[in-house]
Amino acid sequence: MSHEDLPHAPAPVGWNTWDVRVHTGMSHLPSGLRVRFGVLAPDGPVTDGFTWRDGLVRLGPHSLDGAYAEARVRAEGHTLGLLLAGGPGDRLHARLECAGEAVVVLDGFDGAPTEVVEAGGVRWRIDVPPTARPLAVPGALAWRCAPGDTDLRIAPDGTPGGAADTPGVLADRRARADAELPHSGGWLDDSADALTRALTWNVIHVPALGRVLTPTSRDFVSTERRGFYGSWALHAWDTFFTGLAASTVDRDYARGVFTQILPHATDSGMIPNRVSDDRGRTDDRSQPPVGALTVLKAYLAGGLSDATRDRRLVRETFPALLAWHDWWHTARRGPHGLLAWGSDPIAGDPESATLDRAKRESGLDDSPMYDHAAYDPATHCMDLADAGLNALHIADADALAALADVLAAHDTAARLRAEAADARTRADALLWSAEQGGYRNLTADGTHDPHVSPTLLYPLLAGLPDPGRAAALADALLEPGVLGGDRPLPSTARDDPAFAATYWRGRIWAPMAYLAVEGLRRSGLTDHSRAVVRALLRLFLTEWHEHSHVRENYPAHSGENLTGLPARSDGLMAWGGLLALLAFGELADAREDGWRFAHPGEAAALTGLPLGEGRLSVHADDDALTVTLDGGELLRAAPGVVVTGYVRDADHVTGTAHGHGDLAVTPPDGGPPLRLTVRGAPLPFRLPRA
Repeated sequence: MSHEDLPHAPAPVGWNTWDVRVHTGMSHLPSGLRVRFGVLAPDGPVTDGFTWRDGLVRLGPHSLDGAYAEARVRAEGHTLGLLLAGGPGDRLHARLECAGEAVVVLDGFDGAPTEVVEAGGVRWRIDVPPTARPLAVPGALAWRCAPGDTDLRIAPDGTPGGAADTPGVLADRRARADAELPHSGGWLDDSADALTRALTWNVIHVPALGRVLTPTSRDFVSTERRGFYGSWALHAWDTFFTGLAASTVDRDYARGVFTQILPHATDSGMIPNRVSDDRGRTDDRSQPPVGALTVLKAYLAGGLSDATRDRRLVRETFPALLAWHDWWHTARRGPHGLLAWGSDPIAGDPESATLDRAKRESGLDDSPMYDHAAYDPATHCMDLADAGLNALHIADADALAALADVLAAHDTAARLRAEAADARTRADALLWSAEQGGYRNLTADGTHDPHVSPTLLYPLLAGLPDPGRAAALADALLEPGVLGGDRPLPSTARDDPAFAATYWRGRIWAPMAYLAVEGLRRSGLTDHSRAVVRALLRLFLTEWHEHSHVRENYPAHSGENLTGLPARSDGLMAWGGLLALLAFGELADAREDGWRFAHPGEAAALTGLPLGEGRLSVHADDDALTVTLDGGELLRAAPGVVVTGYVRDADHVTGTAHGHGDLAVTPPDGGPPLRLTVRGAPLPFRLPRA
């Protein structure tokens, strides 16, 4: 089977933590056999209900295929540590670490519980230590385990070996997981581990769809975990940002995430705000158009040149992303011919075609920007042209044009670029407020709305302002009393009377921060972006170290505890990892003209990024920035040297060096490096094969 024919990763086979209802268990696919772990309480076993709100202490490493996973939970005054070795195949090894009595419950088999059970046409045996005693649980096999460490194994009856093999299997699987997953250190601390765990612990199996999904979060989508849907749900921009984060873990996995929402598009090309098992598809509304932006970024980050990047990702997403882009033109024309958020009337849905639904299309449900807007039934849109939406749609056209070029669809690329140029000119003229010194949303009567949020930095992402206005805009918006400071980019400006430090009225959201920072970077405002990214990384790491959280949104004030349900901040949401991804970009950032490599100013490490060529790693110390591929050095630069436009294919290595200091660049065939001294002026280089 060729790489092109491989299914999306991970495949729904073997043992994994994919039962949406529990973190503390593993299920076997496709047989349906399930084992759950917990602690013994006076009124029976506690094996369910461990969420980031209730008893979840720490999530450890989790390989994508379930070959290794660790978790730590607490209930009834006892902490239970789980070390699990599953993955493809039929054997599961587990170690339970508990000062109290731990519990093992096996269910999902056919017939009555006996010493050997049948599931999926296979007879299964669970090997537990002699100290484990049977426990009465209806319809299940269960044991209570003596305090201390308990090793066990589940395997088809007659399989050689047993629970005694567990320590060796766990050690081997842990080492393999460490080798297969990205890691970070130094200034980045363990942010790569946090990003990865927020992805791999949120993967679930959906039997009705016959596939594995990575939803918003498993807590958020499961009513049994106090979530809001039956057992699964997908949201549009959540999915695209999750796919982007997943590109740092595995290219096939990222492609699977990106494409999981696309089959649910409407006939008109709209990618819906949400689709779920119990509430269906939101046919009236979409969500912010970030698909092409995130797919392009993931594509570029997948290799050092187009020769090794994932063209399958582009082929499988481009038609749907193009149709979605074109849908906005026809469905969301608001005031002054600009785009506006909206909601279409849907028969049988009395809440459609309302202002509330139009707000939900924005993704910024309760943002003060829309407090005084009205719904226009003639256009099915708000009576407010949104600067963020118009900028995102222009950036979407730019990204789609780049993806079209990858597919050699040059006529489509030319059409998109011409459209973007026209839209850029019109949006710049209408949305710029000379009085306010920046871009603002535009009302139907032609006045600029006063509310300020990070969406007003999105025009940088679309290339609207010239360099002078871009710098002035960033200076003004990133003042500490506006959107800057130690906790930058709150979703509503701090000097806005409607700022409330709650939800979209002031919390810090990773997707909004990602788009704003990418705009700063596109405009060359490196000093601005560096300060913002450093502050956001501190916030990200503080929440991770103190609470094991990768958050839906982050507190705008110190001391605010977001763990309770009323705070409306999910505790393990993959898009929160975008704050780590932004920090990765300070060392290594894939851009359309090639990679940018830079020393962050202090010791840092980022290892194991998955490229088509192998695993990319970047190390910064007092002496140099070193970039390697599978251990072989690609370049070594003095801390004062920045490399941009780096491209490496089979025949050449090209790029440009900036700054001051020495640089050594290895040619594509691994021969002796070219040694350069950079003295301020940009210094292009091009190395052929020997």
